[in-house]
This record gives sequence, structure tokens and C-alpha cells, in this order.
Amino acid sequence: MPTGVAIRDVRAQLFDAAERVLLRDGAAALTSRAVTDEAGCAKGVLHRHFADFDAFLCELILDRVGGIDARGATLAGSAGTGSVVDHLTDALTALFTPVALSLVTLITFRDGLRARLRAAGRPGVTVLAQATQALIAYLGAERTAGRIASGADVDTLALTLVGTGHLLFAGRDDGPPARAEVRRIVESVVGGALSG
Repeated sequence: MPTGVAIRDVRAQLFDAAERVLLRDGAAALTSRAVTDEAGCAKGVLHRHFADFDAFLCELILDRVGGIDARGATLAGSAGTGSVVDHLTDALTALFTPVALSLVTLITFRDGLRARLRAAGRPGVTVLAQATQALIAYLGAERTAGRIASGADVDTLALTLVGTGHLLFAGRDDGPPARAEVRRIVESVVGGALSG
């Protein structure tokens, strides 16, 4: 792109370009040059909008985690309706998209990025941590509604669902698991905690 030509919504273009590079080439190939080449802009564009590449990646992840937070609020709002197992199956399937799995790899891969995320108040493996918090809120709401046993440890249930879900979805060459497979895992994790 020629110098001096305005780029609309630079952040969104750079974030989308980073996702495409991550999905196509993996976390090790994600560099500022790869992102700006993919976005079709000069390398300086990224550095005019972000202090450095880890700052860019931190903002990318915080932007994408916002979607998890919003879906978590919707999930918690569904407590008391429908099937608990179906809600959790849908939540895990929506969470473990190829982009989310790539972001988990990226967070694991880059020490500086984890430090930035901690400084931004998002410790741990942010994508998984936010998903866990969303499931804790949902399971807690279902416990309050009487559909999860009053003595159920919703924190452990959520951690187990997210950890097992990550293992189920990650590293597959044949695409995501079938819904029936995800549902079977969910039933096995929460079945004993369901009331009635």
C-alpha cells in the first residue's frame, strides 16, 4: 500500500491478518512482517498503532476474549432453560474454534505475551481462563436454579470441561470432533452433578 493512503479500521485489518497467518502457518510463523504482509500494508503501520509486537498480540487476544466473555454472559442467561448438557456442549463447540486453539498455542509459545496479559489482568492461558470463568458462572447459575446439585463443585466441573474440551479439540487433522463426541464428554463430566 502506498505511503500516505489512509487505511480504514487498521486494528481490525491487522487482527484479521494475524488470525489468517496463525491458521495457515502456525504460531511460530506469526511475526510483525507476516501480519503486515498479509494485511497488505507497510510494516510501520503496525508499529504506529502498537508499542511493539507483543503489545499487538496482547490487544488481539483481549479483543478475541471479549467474544468469550459475551458468549459466557449469554450462556449464564440461559440457566434454568433447555438442557444443561446441550448448553455445555454448544459452549465447548463454540469456544474451541481453530482461531481460539491457535491463540492458546500462541499464548503458550510467547513468554513476553503472557507477561503482557498478566499486566492487563488476564493471567494464565487467557482464552482457557476466560472460558473456565464463563462455565463457572453458568454452572453456578444452574446450581442456584436447582438443576445442578447444591453441593457440586462448579469450579472443578468447569476446569474439567475446559481441560477435557481442549484435549478433545486440539491437534486434530480430521477437523473438530462430532457433536455426539463432545456431548458424551460433557455428560460424563457433569452427569453426576445434575439434579433430577
